[in-house]
Amino acid sequence: MEFNVMPGGTICGEVRVPGDKSISHRSIMLGALAQGQTRITGFLEGEDALATVAAFRAMGVQIDGPSGGEVTVHGVGMRGLVAPPNALDLGNSGTSVRLLAGLLAGQDFDVELTGDESLRARPMGRVIEPLTRMGADIRGAGGDHLPLFIRGSQDLQGIHYDLPMASAQVKSCALLAGLYACGRTSVTEPAPTRDHTERMLRGFGYEVSSGNGKVGINGGGSLTATDIDVPADISSAAFFLVAASIAPGSDLILTHVGINPTRTGVLNILNLMGADISQHNVGEVGGEPVADIHVRYAPLKGIDIPLDQVPLAIDELPVLFIAAACAQGRTVLRGARELRVKESDRIAAMAEGLTTLGIDNEVLEDGIIIEGGILRGGLIHTFHDHRIAMAFAIAALRAKEEIQILDCDHVATSFPDFDAMARGVGLQISARTD
Repeated sequence: MEFNVMPGGTICGEVRVPGDKSISHRSIMLGALAQGQTRITGFLEGEDALATVAAFRAMGVQIDGPSGGEVTVHGVGMRGLVAPPNALDLGNSGTSVRLLAGLLAGQDFDVELTGDESLRARPMGRVIEPLTRMGADIRGAGGDHLPLFIRGSQDLQGIHYDLPMASAQVKSCALLAGLYACGRTSVTEPAPTRDHTERMLRGFGYEVSSGNGKVGINGGGSLTATDIDVPADISSAAFFLVAASIAPGSDLILTHVGINPTRTGVLNILNLMGADISQHNVGEVGGEPVADIHVRYAPLKGIDIPLDQVPLAIDELPVLFIAAACAQGRTVLRGARELRVKESDRIAAMAEGLTTLGIDNEVLEDGIIIEGGILRGGLIHTFHDHRIAMAFAIAALRAKEEIQILDCDHVATSFPDFDAMARGVGLQISARTD
């Protein structure tokens, strides 16, 4: 599939983007391990989250739905999973495979985890290392990649682990393994990362301690089923936050967006750039803060992105590169080496696309320097990365000519019907399937 986006447009209206992908994954995982029925509303029916659903069905969990964002998980308890008949194929979902590695390290059966070509190229040593230290028997192809082979019936021991990088996936992997470990498992992270796992564990009745960059749990507890209302995904909302910020005359309301403070880097960075963003109807659902976000067009200025905001906006950085391209002056990003090992090398992929559109940029080892300017049209290669595709679709709002975006199939992993929602608020986008 490819997107063709005509230049210009104004973004107006009121929309609710799909449910948060991170929370959707975790609601299935913890619901499956709980006692009782967990009812989920607002579930993201994207390919990544559906891969998690399929994996737990293969391990004997009855899951009704999803239908209209509603899912019921019939929990089997901490020891109720069964060996799947085949390898678990997690498609393109890095969250699924890394969190499952931790959860499955403590089971009584052997299992193999695999994924698509993109996921098989992503590093898995970052989860193999702490799990091995806990006593797991886990190995990857070539040592560091999928497929992962996990041998069951291992006696896991709780450890303290200092994360070498800010990664919610690695932190969550260790904590989920810690559910099955003897003693206490704790993790110290070098910078705050999303804390959905900790919040949801508490929501299922499991005691979690956190403070001063350290989070810990004791093994051997149990989970109790609960109801979960998944807020709209701020990572998906980010495309429209930037769209309304850069398109003159825009006025948009995004409803029921998750504003977890470990995820609001995109809001903080846009505000530093001069965006006109306000929050209304602030509340909390299932331990997660939510709000309606009102964004209007405002001229943006280039900034040095604060290092402490980078982990809080790691998935939103590609579309923030588009904001930088439309801003007055220079934007400098450092401390974002993690972008090199996402679904694509997002620094290189975005730099190539920005150059195609006529935007001067300089690639750094751990970031990029972008000079705001006038965007041309052109042909964009996404490297099969959903966030690259959606980011360059937004760029067309300020482009002088049409932007054609190739290989957009993976958009469905996180944002089904992105093009339809974008058209509904004013983006001149069409999708074509050959």
